[in-house]
Amino acid sequence: QVQLAESGGGLVQAGGSLRLSCAASGRTFSRYAAMGWFRQAPGKEREFVAGNAWNAGTTLYADSVKGRFTISRDNAKTTVYLEMNNLKPEDTAVYYCAATSGLYNGNWPLASSRTYDNWGQGTQVTVSS
Repeated sequence: QVQLAESGGGLVQAGGSLRLSCAASGRTFSRYAAMGWFRQAPGKEREFVAGNAWNAGTTLYADSVKGRFTISRDNAKTTVYLEMNNLKPEDTAVYYCAATSGLYNGNWPLASSRTYDNWGQGTQVTVSS
């Protein structure tokens, strides 16, 4: 199994910044896995935020966060970060880390939740106006 442990959520004023982290562990986790971030606001469906498949040379962002959020991986490729700048109240949501179990070969879109079969427990991000 793969375990994903998120951290870094919290309360911030509009215009502020937060950095989320997600550490992957487990015998079946591959450093060639795709990793991404999704979020779910109250009363709304879970939506894609950002994804990274470094071995495929692919990084993808939702239009709503382009230019404000940055996804990155550590050198071991087992931890994924989401740097969030210029936060807006509409960014308020529970943020979930996601990862594929093995090598990501590009057959599934990074922006689809069905691509990922491992999920973290979620971390709350609240942006006050």
